Amino acid sequence: MPSIFSKIVAGEIPSYKIAEDQRFYAFLDINPIQPGHTLVIPKKEVDYIFDLSPEESGALFMFAHRVAKAIKQVVPCKRIGVAVLGMEVPHAHIHLVPLTKERDLDFFQTRCSLTPEAYKSLASDISKAFNSIDA
Repeated sequence: MPSIFSKIVAGEIPSYKIAEDQRFYAFLDINPIQPGHTLVIPKKEVDYIFDLSPEESGALFMFAHRVAKAIKQVVPCKRIGVAVLGMEVPHAHIHLVPLTKERDLDFFQTRCSLTPEAYKSLASDISKAFNSIDA
């Protein structure tokens, strides 16, 4: 059975897309811990990130690197935090979270909520920044 992320990649479930290429897809988390919280996934459905080949995981992190730079250009923050948890969705993914302090990466904190318009605007701005960054 396809994961929710595979359904997002297939266009069966809408998302606030940041970037995509042949192998990877990045989109805003719909239950973010900070505005700009983004998920980066391989399009290939793999449950556990360390089941990706070394080449695939390296390429995934290179893609995430560009996404993180784009987020930092758009969202006021000191750094972009990175987390790989993978317990809630059986599809490898990387969380990229804008940080102003270390506590901002606490997944147990109250989640922020954004309007659909704010999601669209944020996704568009980050996407434009992503497209301006050299691969």
